[in-house]
Amino acid sequence: MNAEFLKNPASLFDVKGKVAVITGASGAFGALAAQILAGAGCKLVLTAGKKADLDAVTKDCEKLGAEVEALNVRPSNEAACDDIIAAGVKRFGRVDILVVASGKNDVAKIPDMSPERFLDVMDANVTQSWLMARAATKQMLAQADGGGKIVLMSSARGLLGHPAGYTAYCASKSAVDGITKALGCELGPTGITVNAIAPTVFRSPLTAWMFADDEKAQATRAGFLARVPKGRLGEPEDLAGPLLFLTSRASDFYTGHILYADGGYTAG
Repeated sequence: MNAEFLKNPASLFDVKGKVAVITGASGAFGALAAQILAGAGCKLVLTAGKKADLDAVTKDCEKLGAEVEALNVRPSNEAACDDIIAAGVKRFGRVDILVVASGKNDVAKIPDMSPERFLDVMDANVTQSWLMARAATKQMLAQADGGGKIVLMSSARGLLGHPAGYTAYCASKSAVDGITKALGCELGPTGITVNAIAPTVFRSPLTAWMFADDEKAQATRAGFLARVPKGRLGEPEDLAGPLLFLTSRASDFYTGHILYADGGYTAG
């Protein structure tokens, strides 16, 4: 065992100076990921479709000391994804980390879900994840030192179904899991790791109603928490550890892995 490693095991999680690209940076997880990596010393390329929200996240990250390249664009096609990576290279010279936090959900029972709505969710969650991973992989392979970290956004719903009209979302997250595993195998020899974080319900603007004290929220929570061994919903900081692990050299031997940040929900 390397004696130097034993003197400072925490150095395994050091990402200071790394260049991280985050798509969907104005969303709940994307904004959190941006601030976590900003505080850890990364240089950031942030993308989002909502400019006002992107500007706010950019300012938060700059206050934490990060250099930020902000792009008001979604990873909606091959050219956009290639341009996002190219912007990182132009500003910072390289790309070390990709976090795909962009995506969407559209809830409807199958008789009411049009094919167009279904395919729109699949495109946002699956195709765009694949395109961003492809663009980042090409750049990482071209860098002299090789290697890199790709983190995709999955969900407990990639493993489990849901009775409330989640066919599009569940299918898309299962596909993200498949991409993660396949790319983990494909890129294993290159030094690029590909993993996914799969949370369950976390506190965010979209889920704020579940944390409320009204009767509906309490009833919903009670039914959900009956299946969560930790006995609570997720907090943003519960995602910080998994993100730092999967973006640092601490996870160099982990690839093709789906990391469930779910309080034990998928274990029972």
